[in-house]
Amino acid sequence: MNTEKVFLTADWRKLIFAQYEVEEAVLQKYLPKNVELDPWQGKCYVSLVGFLFTDVRLGGFKIPFHHHFEEVNLRFYVKYKDGAIWKRGVVFISEVVPKAAITLIANTIYGEKYSTAKMSYQLRELGDHIDIGFSWKKKRWNNFSVSASNFAKPMVAGGESEFITEHYWGYTKINDQTTSEYGVQHPRWDEYKVLNYNIDVDFGQNYGPDFKDLTNQTPYSVIFAEGSPIRIMGGRKF
Repeated sequence: MNTEKVFLTADWRKLIFAQYEVEEAVLQKYLPKNVELDPWQGKCYVSLVGFLFTDVRLGGFKIPFHHHFEEVNLRFYVKYKDGAIWKRGVVFISEVVPKAAITLIANTIYGEKYSTAKMSYQLRELGDHIDIGFSWKKKRWNNFSVSASNFAKPMVAGGESEFITEHYWGYTKINDQTTSEYGVQHPRWDEYKVLNYNIDVDFGQNYGPDFKDLTNQTPYSVIFAEGSPIRIMGGRKF
């Protein structure tokens, strides 16, 4: 794993993922230089992801009023050959948070595509059920929620959930010639069995015309992971 200095530590908790199959040609223009698409069983996915970002520490220190918040993002899956080693990572189309300082730091240091919006989340644990939902306002309110069995189990080795959650690098297209890379460290996650979900998202409004058709599509799969402490490493450009 990445041996560079730790930039940020936090907990990523209660992560929900909705996978949509998209044509390879749609994603090509978002690919950073020297990075390739990483399909799952021949399918190129984008994932709508919502989660809680908690206990955030920058360089070991908490940022006042910025240590607990929601994030919703749209991402796809890539790989990069570093010498003889393949690194599996993600590229973000968009990341939304409710804190302007987080947006400023992420965009300035990593060249990411964060934006700030009004957001809220709902978390309920009712005996053997757990519900989590994320809402954010981009012109109108968007919602993504999941209901699941409240018994987290290890992910199946080699399964789709493992593929979606175990991409440990972030890649960003700075320009046509420059790519940014950073590492994310975390243990394997447990997952909850999804019983039901609701997605009311205007993909075109949030992510542009390339993804507007997803608004009326049924996701290929929906995953709910517990999460864990994570470490984001200092990045590099190449």
